[in-house]
Amino acid sequence: VNLIVSIFVTAGLIILILSVSLSGQGLGGSKGTVYSIDKWPIGNLGEDVILSCKFKTSTNSRESTSQVSITWTKEGLSEVVYKYDKGAVQLTKQNPQFKNRTLLFSDAIGGGNASLLLRDVKVGDNGVYYCSVSTPSCSGTASVNLRVAAFSAPKFKRVNTTLTAEAERWFPKPNVTWLDVNDNVLNESETSFFNNSAGITRFISSLQPIKLYGSYTCIIQNPLVKAVSQATVKDTEISARTFFSFNTSAAPPILLPQWHVLSATAVFFSGFTS
Repeated sequence: VNLIVSIFVTAGLIILILSVSLSGQGLGGSKGTVYSIDKWPIGNLGEDVILSCKFKTSTNSRESTSQVSITWTKEGLSEVVYKYDKGAVQLTKQNPQFKNRTLLFSDAIGGGNASLLLRDVKVGDNGVYYCSVSTPSCSGTASVNLRVAAFSAPKFKRVNTTLTAEAERWFPKPNVTWLDVNDNVLNESETSFFNNSAGITRFISSLQPIKLYGSYTCIIQNPLVKAVSQATVKDTEISARTFFSFNTSAAPPILLPQWHVLSATAVFFSGFTS
């Protein structure tokens, strides 16, 4: 009997210790939880990107914004990316790189959203960001690793029996592969790459000969982004669908990378000579 009682007492103490540890302590020994739902986002150069940061309290109730402090910093920079302290934006110590390019979603702060909108993504924005949150019931820090790329869907045209795909913006430089309707690799293609002063790659890839009625796939891929463009040729008309997928895991990946997929559709009319 004494042995059974001892076992139950020991088990109770372990449960109590674990519950205190998990419910009362967060990142860095603080209360609550600060986390990111997208720790490896990819920003498209020249466009906007959201750096995810959420915080939750023990009661899941809305926080008064006058009691919330949010600071975004970037690894390697001494000045802040963005700072919000108890209902007021404080940018006197903001790094000039982010001037007029950062914003919080003020209406969502009370509900636990500390995400940062970063406008007009630049190559220099690549790196690790830290979101630090402090409220009466929650405090902690989450990290977000922003990768910067450039990507765009190709445009197709046909002249005689040559099908051409041209894309204006890719970074890093991609590989281009053509497949037939049965997913066999087609080696009868030629691709030319052109870099601008910012290092952005434009390419023109031509496949020949093709059938006047047929389907072809152009795959464009670099370590961060993969575009699969399916082009259907019907005489002078070309309809195309492009599916983008993004590497959402750490790079270089140890296992096969995970990919998040988006799609786009377009129709092109091509010129031809008989």
